[in-house]
Amino acid sequence: MKEFVEFIAKHLVDHPEDVKVSQIDSENNIIFELSVNSADLGKVIGKNGRTAQALRTLLTAVSAKAGHRRATLDIIDR
Repeated sequence: MKEFVEFIAKHLVDHPEDVKVSQIDSENNIIFELSVNSADLGKVIGKNGRTAQALRTLLTAVSAKAGHRRATLDIIDR
């Protein structure tokens, strides 16, 4: 799933080399932290947060289909 988030994010931004995804595992949850270049932050979030919400929806669907724990996405502002 980490590769999935990274793949989607790299295709949204102008600086794909700055895309970093880290995974934090807990008992019931997997948290993916997405960090991008500050110039690309608006592209990942989108107008009114629609792109970010779509990413979270896709991640939830992939996680459920794979039978994994609940997955969430946090977008980190550097």
